Formats: sequence, structure tokens, C-alpha cells
Amino acid sequence: MSGWATLRQSLRTLESQTESQFHTLSQFTTTPKLPESPSSEETQCSSTISTLLDSRETLIAQLSRLLDSEPQSTTQLKQTNLTRHRDLLTEHRSEHRRLLAQITQARDRQHLLSHVRADIAASRSDAQDEESEYMLRERGQIDRSHTVIDGIIAQAYSINENFGVQRETLASVNRRIKVAAGTLPGVNELMGRIGNKKRRDGVILAGFIAFCFILFFWIF
Repeated sequence: MSGWATLRQSLRTLESQTESQFHTLSQFTTTPKLPESPSSEETQCSSTISTLLDSRETLIAQLSRLLDSEPQSTTQLKQTNLTRHRDLLTEHRSEHRRLLAQITQARDRQHLLSHVRADIAASRSDAQDEESEYMLRERGQIDRSHTVIDGIIAQAYSINENFGVQRETLASVNRRIKVAAGTLPGVNELMGRIGNKKRRDGVILAGFIAFCFILFFWIF
């Protein structure tokens, strides 16, 4: 009787301690800002509950062996008490798993929202970076187009100057030929051919300048 009473008293004490630890652990389910990993206090509380449950299971096993050694006529009430302790142990194990699952869900829910916010912020930042890169690429293309147009215009001016020099040269030759036309036979025919070449050169120059302007307006 002394051994049975001592074991039951120890078992009741452990049951009371388990319920007290459940109260502490349940507070983590309503904590507004849970860390991403369990804190040392949370881990210690859960570990303490596991130890209490294992200790109670050991005491129940000892009570069961003690009950088996007693006469059948004196074991009915003790068997009822032992069954109650076993049922309570099963309930507390289930409660422990339930509280841990609630804490995990609360942690996942809180950090999922923070991760979603972080992803949204990162997406906005990436979109702004992509827009900036796009604008820089477009600006680079415009600058390169300006460079090409400037080169074409400079080339057109250079060709125009060359044509001006040629016109002056041809005008000088033309004057000399006119002077000699009156004295040399066949010079008039030669002058006609030179005039035709001059007109053709003028047409070529006008066409090239028109092409340059068309290319300029087409690009812009």
C-alpha cells in the first residue's frame, strides 16, 4: 500500500506539472511575432513536457506491475485509477502534438505573409531595375542613331564640297574650251558632251542629297 500510494502521489505531481507546462506552451500559439525558428524557451518547454510524459509512462508501468502482484479482490479500485491515469496520459500526448501543430501553423502563417511582402517588394525593385535598363538601352540606341546621321551628313557635306571643286574646275575648263572653240574645229561638239556630263553630275548630286534627307527623316 505504501508503494502504491507513493507512486500515485508522484504521478499526480507529474500530471499537475504537465498541465502547467501546457499553459506555458499554449501562450506561444497567440504570440504576435514568432521567430522563424523555435526560441530556446519554446524548445525547453516542449522538451520538459516530453520528459514529464515519459516519466509518467514509467510510473504507470510500475503501478501496473505492482497491481499485478496484488490479490484480485483488492485491485478493482486501483485498476480504475490506473486506467484513468493511462487515459489522461494519452490525452496529454495528443494535447502536446496539437499545441506544437498550432505553433507551427502560426509561425508559418506569420512568416508566409512577411515572405510574400518581401517577394512583392523584390518584384517591384526588379521591375524598376528592368525599366531603368530598358531606358538606358533605348537612350544608347538613340545616341548611336544620332552618330550615324551625323556621319552621313558630314559625308554629304564633304561630297558637296568635292562637287563644288569639280564645278569650279569644269567651269574653268569650259571657259578655256570656249576660247579655243572659235579656232579649233570640232570643239563645239566636245563642249556639248562636257555640258551633258555636267548636267548628269548635277542630277547625281541632287539625288544623293535627297537620299540623305530621306534616310534622316526615316530614322527619326
